[in-house]
Amino acid sequence: MFDGFWDNVFRYPRYFITVLLGVLLNTFAPLVPLFKRPVTLIAILGLFVSSLVFVTLTLRAMLGLSTI
Repeated sequence: MFDGFWDNVFRYPRYFITVLLGVLLNTFAPLVPLFKRPVTLIAILGLFVSSLVFVTLTLRAMLGLSTI
């Protein structure tokens, strides 16, 4: 009844990593041509950094942590 149970259990992390890599590749593959031009590269990096700063400051304010 439990033949190969642990083999199946140990396959799940590999499956999770494979699915995660597939999602990341399909998400960022359309953005690769945009990185070839310096103007769009700077714009995308600026958008990424500003959104990270916005989320960080919002969470710090919501959680009542000390200000910068």
